[in-house]
Amino acid sequence: MYLDTNTDALCPGMAGEPEGQEGQASLSLIREGVGDGGSLGSSFLSIPRYKAVWLIFFMLGLGTLLPWNFFMTATLYFKNRLGQPQNVSVGTANLSRDIQASATPTVPSPDQNYLRDIFNNVMTLCAMLPMLIFACLNSFLHQRIPQSVRILGSLVAILLVFLTTAILVRVPLDALPFFVITMIKIMLINSFGAILQGSLFGLAGLLPAHYTAPIMSGQGLAGIFASVAMICAIASGSELSESAFGYFITACGVIILTIICYLGLPRLEFYRYYQQLKLEGPGEQETKLDLISKGEASRAGKKEFGVSAPNSQPTNNSPSIWAILKNILVPALSVCFIFTVTIGVFPAVTSDAKSSIAGSSAWGRYFIPVSCFLTFNVFDWLGRSLTTITMWPGKDSRWLPSLVVARLVFVPLLLLCNVHPRKYLAVIFKHDAWYTIFIAAFAFSNGYLASLCMCFGPKKVQPAEAETAGSIMAFFLSLGLALGAVFSFLFRAIV
Repeated sequence: MYLDTNTDALCPGMAGEPEGQEGQASLSLIREGVGDGGSLGSSFLSIPRYKAVWLIFFMLGLGTLLPWNFFMTATLYFKNRLGQPQNVSVGTANLSRDIQASATPTVPSPDQNYLRDIFNNVMTLCAMLPMLIFACLNSFLHQRIPQSVRILGSLVAILLVFLTTAILVRVPLDALPFFVITMIKIMLINSFGAILQGSLFGLAGLLPAHYTAPIMSGQGLAGIFASVAMICAIASGSELSESAFGYFITACGVIILTIICYLGLPRLEFYRYYQQLKLEGPGEQETKLDLISKGEASRAGKKEFGVSAPNSQPTNNSPSIWAILKNILVPALSVCFIFTVTIGVFPAVTSDAKSSIAGSSAWGRYFIPVSCFLTFNVFDWLGRSLTTITMWPGKDSRWLPSLVVARLVFVPLLLLCNVHPRKYLAVIFKHDAWYTIFIAAFAFSNGYLASLCMCFGPKKVQPAEAETAGSIMAFFLSLGLALGAVFSFLFRAIV
């Protein structure tokens, strides 16, 4: 099976950028046949082999946020255990259910009620601060720690945390130890998650721009999984502990699959080519492109990756972080602003909306899981996935930051929906349809614009600096999440 030499036929996400660096590099890769013994030119014409890299990055993105999304979905389980007079496990609860049914109900202690009441606030604090700190550390220290250690080490650490969490579902604990252990696990998950996310975006920065899109798309799908799990739990009427145990075991399975996918990534010639491109000087890269234009690609396929050139420059020196930041400042600040606005109202404000049409029907129980969480995650995923088809506006267009700032209009729109309790603002958009439409547009713009920024950031620097640029972009993403958590208190207070 043969493909057209037009790179758009092979790389649909690169449409509109045929003259870009990533497009020329991909073209040189196919025509030169670089790789082990020049075999890549023939072996890489297989579509499944090409799509394997995209699918692996999709799975890596899914594995990045799925653990934390499942942890948030199980919030009711954690608060339920904190509110129990004796923090029993699911096993002991089943054994003693008949005895407790005939006994006098016991009331949770004031300490248990206090821990349950502050759980959401402390969980947010324990999630956002470590994420921001370790995203910053990863931006500065990633050059000193091997990439495989950062990615595999983080995945294994998160896997161990979830295995421990699944085991503790069956173990009785008092409220205070359970609370402390849970917060420690949240800190560990988000610390290693920040390192994993920064490393993945740095890794994707070495490849063509559209290879950041599957990471963003996979992260969006993680939210859909969590939302569907929440709805299924409500529909089944099962015990919270049983549902939580299934959440954690499912997360463990996804993480194991993610580890397997990452271990298979270095076996693909396409990935190895761009890893080698990072080590070459600009003169070597230009020489390869000149060979194509002169019709000398057949001879280039017999050479090794490092084509010598008189004007080649060594790239042994570490790139300056501040110089890179200057080049990517616009997309970095844009992605920070995007998530500041998003987390500022979702879910702190949006989850308190009430249905105006439910009455006494079952829709009242499903309104927030469906209209808020499921709708947001579905349209966020659609927005992230759209960047695999189109990348408008371009990385240097003024439309991109303009559209990012324009998202501020969603803040008053959502605050004026049927959110309760409220003290200051009037309800303007009371019907459920207004709320659902605003959530859909809010989520779609978040996914699409954030994915564009994360794709464009590493492409505004040299290939040798792309990994550092990707890590810096991940830090600004985490900074936006942290700032959004802070502003969420303000937005909720003014409703």
